[in-house]
Amino acid sequence: MGDVDSVISSVTQDQPGCDVLASGGGESADSKFSYGYASSLGKRSSMEDFYETRIEYVDGEMVGLFGVFDGHGGTRAAEYVKHNLFSNLIKHPKFISDTKSAISESYSHTDSEFLKTEIDQTRDAGSTASTAILVGNRLLVANVGDSRAVVCRNGNAFAVSRDHKPDQSDERQRIEDAGGFVMWAGTWRVSGVLAVSRAFGDKFLKQFVVADPEIQEETVDKSLEFLILASDGLWDVVTNDEAVAMVKPIQSPEEAAKRLMQEASDRGSADNITVVVVRFLETSI
Repeated sequence: MGDVDSVISSVTQDQPGCDVLASGGGESADSKFSYGYASSLGKRSSMEDFYETRIEYVDGEMVGLFGVFDGHGGTRAAEYVKHNLFSNLIKHPKFISDTKSAISESYSHTDSEFLKTEIDQTRDAGSTASTAILVGNRLLVANVGDSRAVVCRNGNAFAVSRDHKPDQSDERQRIEDAGGFVMWAGTWRVSGVLAVSRAFGDKFLKQFVVADPEIQEETVDKSLEFLILASDGLWDVVTNDEAVAMVKPIQSPEEAAKRLMQEASDRGSADNITVVVVRFLETSI
């Protein structure tokens, strides 16, 4: 939660007999949106997924910040991004006046600062980031890697981020132009190692694996119903349309996140599963 956080929230952790490691949620002080999250180990023995849900006040304006961070090579990168990305963003001098530039520069700055902490590490660690920033009636979704953001607008599912995979023609071209290569090793991988083409960290592949986010802006109006952010532990086994259909009848975002997480588990997801749901409450916007 943010330092200045006016929400009604609840948190549940380590429920006996339940696969949920953590779940919770809240509602903004102005009742314009509610949010919930759920996170599970899934079939993995260790947890590399992290999430963040925060409400802050910047220049007197309430801001919602939501993110899912899926680590690889350990937890170092994902944990660092969770604790630093949004803090860097809200301190950016152009956060309100030029939010897209502030997001791009904060992603880059956070990546650079993390890499400084990695100097003595002999094994790469990296992380995806799928984030949503709510400022007034603007929703800005930024993505690096293969966690994904999907919205429900007018009852239909729309992906508002793109999974960054090495075999995408533009990503492959960018990697090859930088002197790298993409090869098949069970799946398409950068240098035969990494299955995502953009990420925080990964210092040994940094020349090819960038942390430049793709940003999409949506207008929050009566047609925008809710947002789903999730790690690939969900999207590997549940389609965008299926996820939206499951969330629609569930008013509680926390219960919706838990429902998606349980469905992914039931379908045999082999990964950690983390889901954040933000429901936009009907307003006069």
